[in-house]
Amino acid sequence: MKNLSSLKFALAAVLMLLALPAYAEKRVALVIGNNDYKNVPKLQKAVNDARAMGDTLKQLGFTVMVAENQNRQQFSQSLLAFDNAVGPGDTAFFFYAGHGFEIAGQNYLLPTDVPAATEGQEELVRDASVLADRIVERLQSRQVRTSILVFDACRNNPFERSGTRAVVGGGGLAPMTQLPEGVFSIFSAGYKQTALDRLSNDDTSPNSVFTRTFAKELLQPGEDLVEVAQHTRKLVSEMADSIGHRQIPAYTDQMVDNVFLNGAAKGQSDAAKPAAPAQQVAAAIPPVVAPRNTTPQTDSTNAPIASFSRHNGGWTVVFSIADPTLGISWRMGGAGDFRETGFLDTLDPRTRKRMPNPSIELAADAPAATIEVRYIDASGDMQGPFPIKFDPEAALLRDQRKILDMTATSWLSFREFNGLLVYYTHLMSYRCAIREVRIGIDSAVPDKVLKMPPCDPRDPSAIPASATPYLKLSPTTQFISVELTYRDGSLSEIKSFRR
Repeated sequence: MKNLSSLKFALAAVLMLLALPAYAEKRVALVIGNNDYKNVPKLQKAVNDARAMGDTLKQLGFTVMVAENQNRQQFSQSLLAFDNAVGPGDTAFFFYAGHGFEIAGQNYLLPTDVPAATEGQEELVRDASVLADRIVERLQSRQVRTSILVFDACRNNPFERSGTRAVVGGGGLAPMTQLPEGVFSIFSAGYKQTALDRLSNDDTSPNSVFTRTFAKELLQPGEDLVEVAQHTRKLVSEMADSIGHRQIPAYTDQMVDNVFLNGAAKGQSDAAKPAAPAQQVAAAIPPVVAPRNTTPQTDSTNAPIASFSRHNGGWTVVFSIADPTLGISWRMGGAGDFRETGFLDTLDPRTRKRMPNPSIELAADAPAATIEVRYIDASGDMQGPFPIKFDPEAALLRDQRKILDMTATSWLSFREFNGLLVYYTHLMSYRCAIREVRIGIDSAVPDKVLKMPPCDPRDPSAIPASATPYLKLSPTTQFISVELTYRDGSLSEIKSFRR
């Protein structure tokens, strides 16, 4: 009996060691603000924005590196220091305020010594600037778990000069829609929109309209990144509308689960401990020592995550649990008894027992609530309960957006029937994720708005009988271009459909 107890203890110890992450998670941020441009117009608030964001992130438990007025070499040194400070499992936060420029769909962040450029000199800009996609690649190579990129760089074309033809491209940045898993990006304005530094001459805030709003929202307890982005977008849009300006921050979310920077759920007092003081990045950055994790881990590394999908009968919720499990149970709203999910008719090769059913069904009209999930691990111990937030509106938008992204080749279909028709039934079926559809007929520029019926959350995929899901086209039509504006303000790639 004594030997059996020792064996159980040893086995439990081995399982605990295997469950420990190889690296302790850290929160590390690099914030950059560029005002003092030498060859393009100077900015007034970018440095202030970087400082404000650095102060905010310190309150959220990040170790922050602040870099100001970076030329190309200093920018590279800052990114190298950032690379050296993050590692597997970490949360990395990159903030940039300054001039940004888009060339052929790629985004470039402009150092302070970027040369003046005119038409035909796009390569000068490319060579002297920092490619935003490269920052994503570098963080991916460091195996960080979560990458958050924030760009307050949506301003006018900095290369425009009176009497000259500007370099071909766009002031501001293009949407980053093809991000890898685990990356979240947000822009201070939508594509082809200009971000406001101030609302009027009487606006005395030291920060841009976007940064002052976003920094405040980040500190709201219990909001995940998507909620922070949605609230920021709403507030900034309303402020811009008040002076007749259009500015709708756009974000792209490739997270597999909710990311909370200030507490895991509303009502919990689990704010992060203060991080180490911010390190001021000067012209030559000293070696950066990887900071210690100072953020308390309020969630287990093995906490379940959930995906939500909407169908005619209601919601399907699928739980993903890293641990082998012997059983899963759940309840809504933190009240009542836990209910078992049951079992599938298949064996889990890890436990050699029947596999628990990882999914549950919710009614179509299920209200927003917290789902509590718990599970029995392979040792027979109960883990949890873990809270999972269910927001029907946000879940519907996210689910339909993912379907649209995955089925982009099916957005339109041509058919010859008493003339040439193009059907957009597919877009209508997932219209709840769409704010606007623009098309271009025999044009690569979508310049016509395609009418869509309003979203019906009670039956979101149903197409009203009164809706006409097709257009009649000239028989000589060869192709149609399509661009979607999603509900979050971000834009799809422009897709072309040929007969």
